[in-house]
Amino acid sequence: MPRPIQATIHTAALRHNLATARLAAPDAQVWAVVKANAYGHGIERAFEGLRGADGFALLDLNEAERVRALGWRGPILLLEGVFEPRDLELCSRLNLWHTVHCDEQIDMLAQHKTQEPHRIFLKMNSGMNRLGFSPQRFRSAWTRLNALPQVDEISLMTHFSDADGPKGIAQQMARFEEATRDLPGERSVCNSAATLRHAHAASVKADWVRPGIAVYGSAPDFPEHSAAHWGLRPAMSLNAKIIATQSLAVGDSVGYGSAFVANKAMRVGIVACGYADGYPRLCPTGTPVLVEGARSRTLGRVSMDMLVVDLTDLPQAGMGSGVTLWGQSAQGTVLSIDEVAQAAGTVGYELMCALAQRVPVMVED
Repeated sequence: MPRPIQATIHTAALRHNLATARLAAPDAQVWAVVKANAYGHGIERAFEGLRGADGFALLDLNEAERVRALGWRGPILLLEGVFEPRDLELCSRLNLWHTVHCDEQIDMLAQHKTQEPHRIFLKMNSGMNRLGFSPQRFRSAWTRLNALPQVDEISLMTHFSDADGPKGIAQQMARFEEATRDLPGERSVCNSAATLRHAHAASVKADWVRPGIAVYGSAPDFPEHSAAHWGLRPAMSLNAKIIATQSLAVGDSVGYGSAFVANKAMRVGIVACGYADGYPRLCPTGTPVLVEGARSRTLGRVSMDMLVVDLTDLPQAGMGSGVTLWGQSAQGTVLSIDEVAQAAGTVGYELMCALAQRVPVMVED
Protein backbone atom coordinates (compact mmCIF):
# COMPACT_ATOMS: atom_id res chain seq x y z
CA MET A 1 0.00 0.00 0.00
CA PRO A 2 1.16 3.60 -0.45
CA ARG A 3 2.89 5.35 2.42
CA PRO A 4 0.10 6.71 4.68
CA ILE A 5 0.37 10.44 4.12
CA GLN A 6 -1.87 12.69 2.04
CA ALA A 7 -2.64 16.34 1.47
CA THR A 8 -6.21 17.40 0.71
CA ILE A 9 -7.26 20.57 -1.10
CA HIS A 10 -10.70 21.72 0.01
CA THR A 11 -12.56 23.35 -2.88
CA ALA A 12 -15.46 24.49 -0.70
CA ALA A 13 -13.02 26.25 1.65
CA LEU A 14 -11.43 28.13 -1.25
CA ARG A 15 -14.86 29.21 -2.41
CA HIS A 16 -15.81 30.29 1.12
CA ASN A 17 -12.58 32.23 1.71
CA LEU A 18 -12.92 34.05 -1.59
CA ALA A 19 -16.46 35.05 -0.63
CA THR A 20 -15.17 36.25 2.75
CA ALA A 21 -12.63 38.50 1.04
CA ARG A 22 -15.35 39.83 -1.25
CA LEU A 23 -17.56 40.67 1.74
CA ALA A 24 -14.69 42.62 3.31
CA ALA A 25 -14.45 44.82 0.20
CA PRO A 26 -17.96 44.75 -1.24
CA ASP A 27 -17.39 47.63 -3.68
CA ALA A 28 -14.24 46.15 -5.23
CA GLN A 29 -13.50 43.49 -7.78
CA VAL A 30 -11.37 40.63 -6.50
CA TRP A 31 -8.19 39.14 -7.87
CA ALA A 32 -7.54 35.58 -6.72
CA VAL A 33 -3.76 35.49 -6.31
CA VAL A 34 -2.42 32.15 -7.55
CA LYS A 35 1.31 32.86 -7.67
CA ALA A 36 3.70 30.13 -6.47
CA ASN A 37 1.44 27.46 -7.96
CA ALA A 38 -1.54 28.78 -5.98
CA TYR A 39 0.53 28.99 -2.80
CA GLY A 40 1.48 25.33 -3.11
CA HIS A 41 -2.11 24.13 -3.58
CA GLY A 42 -1.73 23.66 -7.33
CA ILE A 43 -3.34 25.98 -9.87
CA GLU A 44 -5.29 23.18 -11.51
CA ARG A 45 -6.49 21.86 -8.15
CA ALA A 46 -7.46 25.29 -6.80
CA PHE A 47 -9.11 26.64 -9.95
CA GLU A 48 -12.61 25.30 -9.38
CA GLY A 49 -12.75 26.87 -5.92
CA LEU A 50 -11.48 30.23 -7.17
CA ARG A 51 -13.22 30.61 -10.51
CA GLY A 52 -15.75 32.95 -8.87
CA ALA A 53 -13.05 35.63 -8.74
CA ASP A 54 -13.10 38.56 -11.14
CA GLY A 55 -9.55 37.79 -12.24
CA PHE A 56 -6.41 35.81 -11.47
CA ALA A 57 -3.16 37.47 -10.40
CA LEU A 58 0.13 35.60 -10.71
CA LEU A 59 3.81 36.00 -11.50
CA ASP A 60 4.98 34.20 -14.58
CA LEU A 61 3.87 33.37 -18.05
CA ASN A 62 3.76 29.62 -17.47
CA GLU A 63 1.20 30.12 -14.71
CA ALA A 64 -0.81 32.39 -17.01
CA GLU A 65 -0.79 29.74 -19.75
CA ARG A 66 -2.04 27.16 -17.26
CA VAL A 67 -4.94 29.36 -16.17
CA ARG A 68 -5.92 30.01 -19.79
CA ALA A 69 -5.68 26.26 -20.51
CA LEU A 70 -8.29 25.70 -17.79
CA GLY A 71 -10.74 27.74 -19.85
CA TRP A 72 -10.47 31.07 -18.05
CA ARG A 73 -11.23 33.94 -20.41
CA GLY A 74 -11.34 36.77 -17.89
CA PRO A 75 -8.55 39.07 -16.69
CA ILE A 76 -5.13 37.71 -15.76
CA LEU A 77 -2.61 40.08 -14.19
CA LEU A 78 1.17 39.59 -14.13
CA LEU A 79 2.05 41.07 -10.74
CA GLU A 80 5.72 41.69 -11.57
CA GLY A 81 5.12 42.47 -15.22
CA VAL A 82 7.37 41.22 -17.99
CA PHE A 83 11.05 40.39 -17.65
CA GLU A 84 12.20 40.69 -21.28
CA PRO A 85 10.77 42.11 -24.53
CA ARG A 86 9.61 38.81 -26.00
CA ASP A 87 7.33 38.29 -22.98
CA LEU A 88 5.10 40.99 -24.45
CA GLU A 89 4.33 38.75 -27.45
CA LEU A 90 2.76 36.20 -25.13
CA CYS A 91 0.94 38.96 -23.26
CA SER A 92 -0.62 39.96 -26.56
CA ARG A 93 -1.49 36.38 -27.52
CA LEU A 94 -2.98 35.46 -24.13
CA ASN A 95 -4.54 38.89 -23.52
CA LEU A 96 -2.69 39.39 -20.25
CA TRP A 97 -2.77 42.54 -18.16
CA HIS A 98 0.61 43.37 -16.68
CA THR A 99 2.28 45.54 -14.11
CA VAL A 100 4.80 48.21 -15.05
CA HIS A 101 7.12 49.14 -12.20
CA CYS A 102 10.29 50.47 -13.89
CA ASP A 103 11.52 52.51 -16.84
CA GLU A 104 12.91 49.43 -18.58
CA GLN A 105 9.44 47.92 -18.86
CA ILE A 106 8.16 51.12 -20.45
CA ASP A 107 11.08 50.94 -22.91
CA MET A 108 10.03 47.39 -23.84
CA LEU A 109 6.46 48.49 -24.47
CA ALA A 110 7.59 51.41 -26.60
CA GLN A 111 9.40 48.99 -28.92
CA HIS A 112 6.70 46.33 -28.93
CA LYS A 113 4.73 45.79 -32.13
CA THR A 114 1.12 44.86 -31.45
CA GLN A 115 -2.28 45.37 -33.01
CA GLU A 116 -4.05 45.29 -29.66
CA PRO A 117 -2.94 47.80 -27.01
CA HIS A 118 -2.14 46.46 -23.53
CA ARG A 119 -3.93 46.97 -20.20
CA ILE A 120 -1.32 48.22 -17.73
CA PHE A 121 -1.18 48.40 -13.93
CA LEU A 122 1.32 51.14 -13.11
CA LYS A 123 2.92 50.47 -9.73
CA MET A 124 3.94 53.04 -7.17
CA ASN A 125 6.56 52.47 -4.50
CA SER A 126 4.69 54.07 -1.61
CA GLY A 127 7.01 52.70 1.09
CA MET A 128 7.59 48.98 0.56
CA ASN A 129 10.78 49.80 -1.40
CA ARG A 130 10.74 46.74 -3.60
CA LEU A 131 9.04 47.49 -6.92
CA GLY A 132 7.51 50.64 -8.32
CA PHE A 133 8.06 54.28 -9.20
CA SER A 134 8.55 56.75 -6.39
CA PRO A 135 5.64 59.16 -5.77
CA GLN A 136 7.77 61.94 -7.26
CA ARG A 137 8.27 60.03 -10.53
CA PHE A 138 4.89 58.34 -10.78
CA ARG A 139 3.13 61.00 -12.86
CA SER A 140 5.95 61.23 -15.39
CA ALA A 141 5.82 57.45 -15.81
CA TRP A 142 2.05 57.65 -16.28
CA THR A 143 2.45 60.43 -18.88
CA ARG A 144 5.00 58.44 -20.81
CA LEU A 145 2.83 55.30 -20.81
CA ASN A 146 -0.27 57.24 -21.75
CA ALA A 147 1.47 58.54 -24.87
CA LEU A 148 2.25 55.07 -26.20
CA PRO A 149 -0.04 53.56 -28.84
CA GLN A 150 0.84 50.15 -27.36
CA VAL A 151 -0.99 51.05 -24.14
CA ASP A 152 -4.73 51.07 -23.60
CA GLU A 153 -6.14 51.65 -20.12
CA ILE A 154 -3.75 52.40 -17.23
CA SER A 155 -4.70 51.27 -13.74
CA LEU A 156 -2.87 52.45 -10.62
CA MET A 157 -1.41 50.12 -8.02
CA THR A 158 0.66 50.01 -4.83
CA HIS A 159 1.51 47.44 -2.16
CA PHE A 160 1.38 47.91 1.62
CA SER A 161 4.28 46.85 3.83
CA ASP A 162 2.52 47.03 7.21
CA ALA A 163 -1.15 46.27 6.62
CA ASP A 164 -0.90 43.38 9.08
CA GLY A 165 0.44 45.42 12.02
CA PRO A 166 -0.02 48.51 14.16
CA LYS A 167 1.68 50.85 11.68
CA GLY A 168 -1.15 50.18 9.26
CA ILE A 169 -1.61 51.67 5.81
CA ALA A 170 -2.51 55.32 6.45
CA GLN A 171 0.89 56.76 5.57
CA GLN A 172 1.30 54.77 2.38
CA MET A 173 -2.32 55.36 1.39
CA ALA A 174 -1.84 59.12 1.78
CA ARG A 175 1.26 59.04 -0.44
CA PHE A 176 -0.59 57.05 -3.06
CA GLU A 177 -3.64 59.33 -3.00
CA GLU A 178 -1.53 62.48 -3.24
CA ALA A 179 0.57 61.20 -6.15
CA THR A 180 -2.42 59.87 -8.10
CA ARG A 181 -4.80 62.75 -7.47
CA ASP A 182 -6.89 63.47 -10.59
CA LEU A 183 -5.24 60.67 -12.57
CA PRO A 184 -7.79 58.46 -14.32
CA GLY A 185 -7.80 54.70 -13.94
CA GLU A 186 -8.88 52.00 -11.54
CA ARG A 187 -7.03 51.54 -8.25
CA SER A 188 -5.65 48.29 -6.80
CA VAL A 189 -4.19 48.68 -3.32
CA CYS A 190 -5.16 45.87 -0.92
CA ASN A 191 -3.45 42.58 -0.18
CA SER A 192 -5.04 40.05 2.22
CA ALA A 193 -4.27 41.99 5.39
CA ALA A 194 -5.42 45.30 3.95
CA THR A 195 -8.57 43.71 2.53
CA LEU A 196 -9.63 42.20 5.84
CA ARG A 197 -8.44 44.98 8.15
CA HIS A 198 -8.74 48.21 6.18
CA ALA A 199 -10.75 47.90 2.95
CA HIS A 200 -13.95 48.99 4.73
CA ALA A 201 -12.47 52.40 5.59
CA ALA A 202 -13.77 55.37 3.65
CA SER A 203 -10.19 56.52 3.03
CA VAL A 204 -9.36 53.35 1.12
CA LYS A 205 -10.47 53.64 -2.48
CA ALA A 206 -9.97 50.26 -4.14
CA ASP A 207 -11.49 49.12 -7.41
CA TRP A 208 -9.55 45.86 -7.16
CA VAL A 209 -8.31 43.96 -4.11
CA ARG A 210 -5.67 41.21 -4.22
CA PRO A 211 -6.27 38.60 -1.49
CA GLY A 212 -3.64 35.89 -1.45
CA ILE A 213 -2.95 34.04 1.79
CA ALA A 214 -6.47 34.66 3.13
CA VAL A 215 -7.98 32.78 0.20
CA TYR A 216 -6.05 29.71 1.33
CA GLY A 217 -7.29 29.90 4.91
CA SER A 218 -4.36 31.48 6.76
CA ALA A 219 -4.66 34.67 8.81
CA PRO A 220 -2.55 37.48 7.31
CA ASP A 221 -2.07 39.05 10.74
CA PHE A 222 -1.50 35.98 12.93
CA PRO A 223 -1.03 35.86 15.93
CA GLU A 224 -2.99 39.07 16.53
CA HIS A 225 -5.93 37.41 14.80
CA SER A 226 -6.53 33.79 13.93
CA ALA A 227 -8.00 32.42 10.74
CA ALA A 228 -11.14 31.58 12.72
CA HIS A 229 -11.43 35.24 13.77
CA TRP A 230 -11.69 36.23 10.12
CA GLY A 231 -14.03 33.35 9.32
CA LEU A 232 -11.46 31.61 7.12
CA ARG A 233 -11.31 27.85 6.56
CA PRO A 234 -8.20 25.80 5.80
CA ALA A 235 -7.90 25.09 2.08
CA MET A 236 -5.15 22.52 2.61
CA SER A 237 -4.96 19.68 5.12
CA LEU A 238 -1.92 17.49 5.65
CA ASN A 239 -2.80 14.15 7.23
CA ALA A 240 -0.74 11.04 7.96
CA LYS A 241 -0.99 7.93 10.11
CA ILE A 242 0.85 6.41 13.04
CA ILE A 243 3.04 3.55 11.78
CA ALA A 244 4.43 2.39 15.15
CA THR A 245 4.23 3.05 18.88
CA GLN A 246 6.84 2.98 21.62
CA SER A 247 6.69 3.01 25.43
CA LEU A 248 9.19 5.23 27.22
CA ALA A 249 10.50 4.97 30.75
CA VAL A 250 11.85 7.90 32.73
CA GLY A 251 15.12 8.95 31.13
CA ASP A 252 14.43 7.45 27.69
CA SER A 253 15.08 9.78 24.79
CA VAL A 254 13.40 10.29 21.41
CA GLY A 255 14.99 10.65 18.00
CA TYR A 256 18.25 12.13 16.75
CA GLY A 257 20.39 13.95 19.27
CA SER A 258 18.20 12.73 22.15
CA ALA A 259 16.51 16.12 21.89
CA PHE A 260 13.62 15.00 24.09
CA VAL A 261 14.04 13.02 27.31
CA ALA A 262 11.02 11.59 29.13
CA ASN A 263 10.53 12.71 32.72
CA LYS A 264 7.75 10.18 33.26
CA ALA A 265 6.44 6.98 31.74
CA MET A 266 5.08 7.83 28.29
CA ARG A 267 3.63 6.31 25.15
CA VAL A 268 4.53 7.81 21.79
CA GLY A 269 3.48 7.34 18.18
CA ILE A 270 5.71 7.40 15.10
CA VAL A 271 4.06 9.31 12.24
CA ALA A 272 4.73 8.85 8.51
CA CYS A 273 5.65 12.49 7.91
CA GLY A 274 8.96 14.32 7.95
CA TYR A 275 10.83 17.24 6.49
CA ALA A 276 11.10 15.50 3.10
CA ASP A 277 7.30 15.83 2.94
CA GLY A 278 7.46 19.56 3.60
CA TYR A 279 6.89 19.48 7.35
CA PRO A 280 9.30 22.01 8.94
CA ARG A 281 12.42 20.42 10.42
CA LEU A 282 12.66 23.34 12.85
CA CYS A 283 9.40 22.46 14.60
CA PRO A 284 10.42 21.85 18.23
CA THR A 285 8.99 19.60 20.90
CA GLY A 286 5.51 20.88 21.69
CA THR A 287 4.43 21.74 18.15
CA PRO A 288 0.67 21.06 18.05
CA VAL A 289 -0.82 18.14 16.12
CA LEU A 290 -4.19 16.43 16.10
CA VAL A 291 -4.40 12.68 16.77
CA GLU A 292 -7.82 11.32 15.78
CA GLY A 293 -9.02 14.90 16.12
CA ALA A 294 -7.64 15.36 19.67
CA ARG A 295 -4.91 17.88 20.33
CA SER A 296 -1.44 16.58 21.13
CA ARG A 297 2.20 17.59 20.52
CA THR A 298 5.37 16.54 18.75
CA LEU A 299 8.38 15.21 20.66
CA GLY A 300 12.04 15.52 19.70
CA ARG A 301 13.47 16.33 16.29
CA VAL A 302 11.62 16.00 13.00
CA SER A 303 13.37 13.43 10.80
CA MET A 304 13.38 13.13 7.01
CA ASP A 305 10.49 10.65 6.91
CA MET A 306 9.10 10.50 10.45
CA LEU A 307 8.16 12.51 13.49
CA VAL A 308 7.05 11.51 16.97
CA VAL A 309 3.84 12.51 18.78
CA ASP A 310 2.79 12.17 22.38
CA LEU A 311 0.09 9.52 22.95
CA THR A 312 0.35 9.42 26.76
CA ASP A 313 -3.08 10.95 27.30
CA LEU A 314 -4.65 9.32 24.24
CA PRO A 315 -5.03 5.61 25.14
CA GLN A 316 -7.39 5.04 22.21
CA ALA A 317 -4.71 6.03 19.69
CA GLY A 318 -2.28 3.55 18.19
CA MET A 319 -1.08 1.92 15.00
CA GLY A 320 -3.06 3.33 12.06
CA SER A 321 -4.51 6.30 13.94
CA GLY A 322 -4.91 9.45 11.87
CA VAL A 323 -2.68 12.45 12.58
CA THR A 324 -3.41 15.94 11.26
CA LEU A 325 -0.26 17.98 10.81
CA TRP A 326 -2.29 21.02 9.79
CA GLY A 327 -5.78 21.67 8.49
CA GLN A 328 -8.91 19.66 9.13
CA SER A 329 -9.07 16.22 10.74
CA ALA A 330 -11.47 13.47 9.76
CA GLN A 331 -13.34 14.29 12.97
CA GLY A 332 -13.88 17.89 11.83
CA THR A 333 -11.52 19.60 14.27
CA VAL A 334 -9.09 22.13 12.81
CA LEU A 335 -5.42 22.83 13.47
CA SER A 336 -4.46 26.14 11.89
CA ILE A 337 -1.38 26.05 9.70
CA ASP A 338 -0.45 29.35 11.36
CA GLU A 339 0.10 27.62 14.71
CA VAL A 340 2.46 25.07 13.17
CA ALA A 341 4.32 27.80 11.29
CA GLN A 342 4.68 29.87 14.44
CA ALA A 343 6.29 26.91 16.23
CA ALA A 344 8.79 26.64 13.35
CA GLY A 345 9.53 30.37 13.46
CA THR A 346 8.00 31.03 10.05
CA VAL A 347 4.66 31.80 8.41
CA GLY A 348 1.88 29.70 6.93
CA TYR A 349 2.82 30.84 3.42
CA GLU A 350 6.10 28.90 3.61
CA LEU A 351 4.50 25.67 4.80
CA MET A 352 1.92 25.73 2.01
CA CYS A 353 4.53 26.39 -0.65
CA ALA A 354 6.91 23.75 0.73
CA LEU A 355 4.58 20.76 0.39
CA ALA A 356 6.79 18.12 -1.23
CA GLN A 357 6.02 16.57 -4.61
CA ARG A 358 6.17 13.10 -3.11
CA VAL A 359 3.05 13.76 -1.02
CA PRO A 360 -0.08 12.56 -2.83
CA VAL A 361 -2.77 15.23 -3.13
CA MET A 362 -6.49 14.77 -3.47
CA VAL A 363 -9.18 17.40 -4.11
CA GLU A 364 -12.53 17.38 -2.35
CA ASP A 365 -15.43 19.80 -2.24
